[in-house]
Amino acid sequence: MKLTKKLTKKAASHLLFALVVLLALSSLAFAETVTVTHNLGTATVVKNPEKVVVFDYAILDSLDQMGVEILGLPKSNIPEFLKKFEAPKYINVGTLFEPNFELIYELEPDVIFISGRQETVYKELAEIAPTVYLAIDTNDYLGSFEKNLTVLGEIFGKEEFVKAEVAKVRSSIEEVSRKVREKGASALILMANDGSLSVYGPGSRFDIIHSEFGFKPADPNIQVANHGQNISFEYLLKINPEYILVIDRGATVGGSISAQQVMDNVLVRSTDAYKKNRIIYLTSQVWYVASGGLEGTKTMIEDIEKAIEN
Repeated sequence: MKLTKKLTKKAASHLLFALVVLLALSSLAFAETVTVTHNLGTATVVKNPEKVVVFDYAILDSLDQMGVEILGLPKSNIPEFLKKFEAPKYINVGTLFEPNFELIYELEPDVIFISGRQETVYKELAEIAPTVYLAIDTNDYLGSFEKNLTVLGEIFGKEEFVKAEVAKVRSSIEEVSRKVREKGASALILMANDGSLSVYGPGSRFDIIHSEFGFKPADPNIQVANHGQNISFEYLLKINPEYILVIDRGATVGGSISAQQVMDNVLVRSTDAYKKNRIIYLTSQVWYVASGGLEGTKTMIEDIEKAIEN
């Protein structure tokens, strides 16, 4: 009789465990998901994922604006406006180029968001968790910006928020673009990198300045390259653009010479841009490592709007 009771209790225990497992599997099977097709593959993500790892500061920016909490991110070179993510509660998951795969595996994330800097490690990350690749198309900034935000809105149930914010951004860019085109001004996009200079033109990673904001290229023949075309101060004087829009890479990644120091010389002071106070120092951390995010894009619009006041 006692043996029968023991067996009954054991059988009941096994049955209870089986029911718990079945319920867990059932809830997972019926969980609402979002399937995202991106440039590197397809990812099926549980809607409103709780454990989120982000490897792109623009995506982090947009998620922050949506009120989405994250689990981990690379903490090297976090832009100033995202400094709150340096707090200990956010886990450091490597660098922008070198993820800590073992740590990420231990975190068991529900989703990982990446962009161009992590493209080569996509397969390794996708083996750990659904990995969504959201990058900005530099030849279609607004289009890809809207597409990326729409994906995030679908995953986190923020569709209406996204529609409203995208409409505001589009309207702001159209208004600034109208003012730029009315001036008919030319601009040269210049990057200062710890003493060296390079320039960017149409088709480059900063093409939004020409295509969406409407500045005419001061030099339409600039070579399209990720790190720009190296130039001299004599080149600046020769091209003599109406506006020089400066991005200080050194200030973003920890250089020793500021862009203002580099630009403080006789040749630069001989340009029309200098004489008319049209050398504009853009918010470099946004333009260089966080372009494409919601707040970052608004900052970019403000930068250009201030530039054309002169």
